[in-house]
Amino acid sequence: MVAKKPFKQPEVGDKIEVSINNKKEIGILLDTHDSGVLLLKLDNGYNIGLKKEDIKEIEIIEKRSEESKEKKELKLSGQKPIIDLILTGGTISSKLDPKTGGVKSLIDAKDLFTIYPEIFDIADVRVNIPFMKMSENMDSDDWIRIARIVGKSLNDPQVKGVIVSHGTDTLHYTGAALSFMLKNMNKPVVLTYSQKSSDRGSADSRMNLICSAHAALSDIAEVVLVGHATSNDDYCFALRGTKVRKMHTSKRNTFRPINTKPIAKIFPDGNIEVLSEYKKRIKTNEKVLVDNVFEPKVALLKFYPGQDPNILDYYRKQGYKGIVIEMTGLGHVCTEGKNNWLPVLRNIISKGMYVFAAAQTLYGRIDPYVYSPQRKILETGVVYLEDILPETAYVKLGWVLAHKEFRGTIVTPEKMKENITGEFNPRLGEDFLN
Repeated sequence: MVAKKPFKQPEVGDKIEVSINNKKEIGILLDTHDSGVLLLKLDNGYNIGLKKEDIKEIEIIEKRSEESKEKKELKLSGQKPIIDLILTGGTISSKLDPKTGGVKSLIDAKDLFTIYPEIFDIADVRVNIPFMKMSENMDSDDWIRIARIVGKSLNDPQVKGVIVSHGTDTLHYTGAALSFMLKNMNKPVVLTYSQKSSDRGSADSRMNLICSAHAALSDIAEVVLVGHATSNDDYCFALRGTKVRKMHTSKRNTFRPINTKPIAKIFPDGNIEVLSEYKKRIKTNEKVLVDNVFEPKVALLKFYPGQDPNILDYYRKQGYKGIVIEMTGLGHVCTEGKNNWLPVLRNIISKGMYVFAAAQTLYGRIDPYVYSPQRKILETGVVYLEDILPETAYVKLGWVLAHKEFRGTIVTPEKMKENITGEFNPRLGEDFLN
């Protein structure tokens, strides 16, 4: 065993032993912006913060290697496959702010890799930071920008795959947008996230990034979301960008597949267990087409009991071209009494507005032929979109209406019902409810 030597000022990346509160902790010293806390990465992968005022002694077990220093500087080795990592913000690109107790965006992208350097063991990583936003502040202009950057990376023959780090709250919207905006894909586009900031002891970004790197080098030539499949650090799911939704405010495994199965389990060691069919890489010289357009005058509206149907006419008067309504059950809105939606639906559709129905329940398929009130809704011109997710339907409608050639009383509904990128599942079964 190599003798340990004491150092008063260990460097980030050194393996150290800390004597604190009558016990010893061994781990890698991580960078931290809290001068009162020493942050360690333990051998089990978790990070812990130790109050410096409680530390009795620090001994260095192993100095950081020159190779590790180069990794911190994000240098490419030239010996590994290249992954482009696009940082857009969110918790995965955040750190604890010791002054407020909250989190704020990382000052430098290198901070993320000081805390989670393992991704560099898998690939050479090129970092692009087009903007840093919390995802609730994003809009369609950001989707358009991300799609353009991703498309450029995909058309670079050196790049094997792309990772986009993103906030969780609206990640499924971006996943749907990229799925429609990127055509002729032949490489993976992986969206990933973190529910807890990267310098918290229980951060999930470490495994999410590692699994995302493996997914980016895989043969899955689709837009997928990769993140914890369970609350433990055992494996991640790869989930189709148009069939996924955030289902919990804070759990690690917040994203779940809706009306479909995961594409694959991805393990931190690089093992991939395929669970369902997907588009695979093939040898081709065909370029990725970036069709990044969006009509912002579309809306997503949730029906609730007693809702005034004149809200629909408000959207029409504001110049909205289309609307997706989250209906109850198999596809219901009020069809009787003072809040009868039928006359207003009939009116706005006759004046050129497109109206589509999706399910509030998320799981299952809406069907306008089961109950007679639904048949009346169908007669107004509302188009039922089977098992599509409401958010995906909203994104798809904005993308469809941005194309002049897709507009028309017949063309638009047909295009919305076309299964363009796996947004519909014709083989829907009860086993998809989870």
